[in-house]
Amino acid sequence: MKIMLTTLNSKYVHMNLALRYLYEAAIEFKDEIEVREFTINNDEDYIFTELVLSGAELICFSCYIWNIDRILTLAENLKKAKPGLTIVLGGPEVSYDEEALLRKHPYVDLVMQGAGELAFPQLCRDFLGKRVLAEEYLPGPVMASEIPFPYRHLVPEKDKTVYYESSRGCPYRCSYCLSSVQGPVMGLPVDRVKEELGFFLGEKVRQVKFVDRTFNWNDDRCCDIIKFLLENDNGVTNFHFEMCGELISKQLIQLLGQARKGQFQLEIGIQSTNSQTLAAVNRSGDLDALRINLEKIRSFGNIHIHLDLIAGLPYEDFDSFRTSFNQVYGLKPDALQVGFLKLLKGTRLREQAAEHGYVYREKAPYEVIANNYVTALEMARLKQFEEVVDLYYNKGGFSRSLQALMAEKKGNAFDFYEALALYYHKKGHQHKSHKKEDLYRILLGYAETTSLKAGKMTETLLLDMKDTLNAEAVKNFERKGFNAL
Repeated sequence: MKIMLTTLNSKYVHMNLALRYLYEAAIEFKDEIEVREFTINNDEDYIFTELVLSGAELICFSCYIWNIDRILTLAENLKKAKPGLTIVLGGPEVSYDEEALLRKHPYVDLVMQGAGELAFPQLCRDFLGKRVLAEEYLPGPVMASEIPFPYRHLVPEKDKTVYYESSRGCPYRCSYCLSSVQGPVMGLPVDRVKEELGFFLGEKVRQVKFVDRTFNWNDDRCCDIIKFLLENDNGVTNFHFEMCGELISKQLIQLLGQARKGQFQLEIGIQSTNSQTLAAVNRSGDLDALRINLEKIRSFGNIHIHLDLIAGLPYEDFDSFRTSFNQVYGLKPDALQVGFLKLLKGTRLREQAAEHGYVYREKAPYEVIANNYVTALEMARLKQFEEVVDLYYNKGGFSRSLQALMAEKKGNAFDFYEALALYYHKKGHQHKSHKKEDLYRILLGYAETTSLKAGKMTETLLLDMKDTLNAEAVKNFERKGFNAL
């Protein structure tokens, strides 16, 4: 009898952490368990055929907002192809509405809720022992000692992102986040964390992305791990941390200053600078403290800083979001992600949806369409806005040009990107993807609608281009010219 652990990752470079935990937790059954990872970009018929031909009699899917619809379609068709197949779903997307899901999708036999390190081995015992499966396998409290190292047998591929957690839970209770319902923080012993990070360093993996919701929740612990990584740097591996910006200590800043360029990157979720908004979602924020910390870190020139904002939060209207964006843009991050609120199952904010007049998509990812503060039309404008911020700011290569165009808007970053978004969509550029060199042509077209002189702007764009594109690409561009769009 064969058991399949599988999922659809959002990208090829990602590896599913949950499947590896389950495999290690049930390692006594390794001869009967196979792990297969697909992506949402794989053809549906390809995935279906692979699973049908796998010979698995029990298939367990790891479910998230980005893959749940594809998985449910696969599950239905697999059940038609093999009526005796047992199908089990697990993961955050199915952990909060088990009964409704089973009623709506009768081809699903079982839903495993929450952490599965204890429940999955019992499921395997029952299935392989040909016993009747229980109606539910409760996760129960998982102790740190019961969490296996997920890469002991399934060694990570060097060209993929390795996901790793040194702690579970979060000290904060943000009402839009599933971590807010997972209980207090539970950290793995630091000596164990160092040993496991040493394994990644020895394997020279490309990137280790910590999934700890707030890596610096304990400053001494955080600094101890960072110091270990500094002392054992292999010159290759990048480590990504999510941190609370205002909690970054002087001790931590001093250590970050010692890092090899490209060794660390920080992601900091600011989400909003509106105090009423932050209070409504149970967050705190100290923009002044954050600004001081980021200025010090940025001065080192060795740490990639990624900041996050969320559009659609309570009490954040269009003008308030403009203020939040301008204040966060002023912190000069390497990347500024404009995300859109998703009312996830199990979160407190989803339960409060009526209070704030939320209208949101009924299917995953449950993204907000409108609320009492932002209309659907304004949200659509912010979608256009987000697209050009990502193309021109986050992708890089336009620093001089953006500075010149921003000056024309008297330094108001939001108004500039909004105007650029309006031009971009009015010209229909959103209807197709663009090569990097074409983005320079589009930006010149926008500049010609402003008070800037086209000749001077052309010189500035060429300087940016020469810093970004290879010499051959620049020669090809100059041969075709700015009008070859």
